[in-house]
Amino acid sequence: MTRIDLTGLDVRPAQVWGGVRIVPLVRAEPVPGLRLRREVYEGWGAGAVDLGDRTTYTSYIPHGFVADWAGTGTGAETASYGTRLCDEDGPPPCVPVRRLHRMAKRRQVERRLRFLPLHLALEGYLALHFGGPSVVWDDWSRKALRHGLSPRAEAAYAGWAVPGLAEALRVFELHPSQCGLLLYVADALAAAFVVPHPDDYRLLHPTLVEDLYGELVHQYAYYGGPLPEFTARIRDGAGGIRNLADLRAAAREQERAWAVAHEGLMARDLLETSYAFERVYRAGPFDLYRFLPPFLRDGREQHIGELITDHKGRAAYLKTFRLSENQIRKGHLLRRLADHDWHPGRTAEALGTSYEEIVRRIEAAGFGGLLDAHAVARRAREKEKG
Repeated sequence: MTRIDLTGLDVRPAQVWGGVRIVPLVRAEPVPGLRLRREVYEGWGAGAVDLGDRTTYTSYIPHGFVADWAGTGTGAETASYGTRLCDEDGPPPCVPVRRLHRMAKRRQVERRLRFLPLHLALEGYLALHFGGPSVVWDDWSRKALRHGLSPRAEAAYAGWAVPGLAEALRVFELHPSQCGLLLYVADALAAAFVVPHPDDYRLLHPTLVEDLYGELVHQYAYYGGPLPEFTARIRDGAGGIRNLADLRAAAREQERAWAVAHEGLMARDLLETSYAFERVYRAGPFDLYRFLPPFLRDGREQHIGELITDHKGRAAYLKTFRLSENQIRKGHLLRRLADHDWHPGRTAEALGTSYEEIVRRIEAAGFGGLLDAHAVARRAREKEKG
């Protein structure tokens, strides 16, 4: 499996609020045998996950999901919405750290798995070549060889900080069979979200304002203008519209044409990209994955995310996070260094550039602390000559 398969999901006409466009995704039938229910954490939501190898992942974690594949899910087994940073008595004197042990953890109850939405994917991105240089070249400092890329940190915006998103989610109408959405900001795909059952989605929809969104999405929302709404015109051509059946058929044809255009253009990069999937857990007939993009510098949008598939590889659950250009550059640089045994000179040759330029890119990506002093000095001398 290298691509995301949304077979079984159909698109419906988009709804627009300001610069936010939401495309509903509906299922003719819910995914059998899988439900998502809520996990509400008491207290205030700073969480630390022990990843092993003396490393931890720390973030604000507003809610968790519990996947139940026992086939016993009911309308009461719903999605999560919770954790606040303060209550009616005012802010707490401190923010305690809660250890959640693992990103995905089997519950004691048979056939249930707790996982942290989006954090599973973000941990995969932050762990990209986390160990640092695998070959002891002179270009790398002792700190880099001993500790690798530690610590790694990335910034993100909560949904309520993305201008217009909270209001858009509040006013948009839900389809009876809606199981997901494609979220666009300034007509750039910001996130995709899919669940197995409409009941799950109805209670998960408000949690989108608690999710994490990248810097690029925040900028598009802040600087982008209002978007045009979806419209369709049915013209009375040859043969004409003689009755309601003709009108209904023409309307459905317009919907199909719009869906084909949407899937072929607006969501093309998400669906046609070849991802690197890592299976995190097997839950009966379902598999939980996280995935990374190829980190290509070709100008296309790139996403990280997590996915639950059925036995045919079709998406039962999906949540994505769009990377910024800076995050793509970091991933691209780390991948190319690793492909050439972390040798800056060989990497520069493969990229058709100079050693000094590779050192500059490493520093610009925030990894300058990994370089040995002589590598930085060499670049400084070349810069003076230039």
